[in-house]
Amino acid sequence: MRDLDELFAALSKSAFRRKFHLQGKDLVYLQTKGLPTVINHARDFIAKRLAPAVIDNDGKQTPFRGHPVFVAQHATACCCRGCLEKWHGIPKGHVLTPDQEAYVIKVIERWLQGEMEKSD
Repeated sequence: MRDLDELFAALSKSAFRRKFHLQGKDLVYLQTKGLPTVINHARDFIAKRLAPAVIDNDGKQTPFRGHPVFVAQHATACCCRGCLEKWHGIPKGHVLTPDQEAYVIKVIERWLQGEMEKSD
């Protein structure tokens, strides 16, 4: 797991990761429901779609839109186990530990908070 300042500096240099921003329905959803509710959704998504040791459709389990968390996952490379390994140093093949899940949630929350601040 990486230092968040270092991670976000690296993500800002990736043309692919940099292109993700909340807009339209996803932004309105975050503003309407609020960050705490959306983070609760993130916990559920991470537990079901990212935390298992083996994911049948790994690399394709996270939609690109439809919920602010999905956009955040792609923006922060928390979208699949391959990206978690490459960007965050969390290896594939084992169930995420509670600390690793909490780390992923912190990463997503920081990105979502930044998007909310940009929209003000």
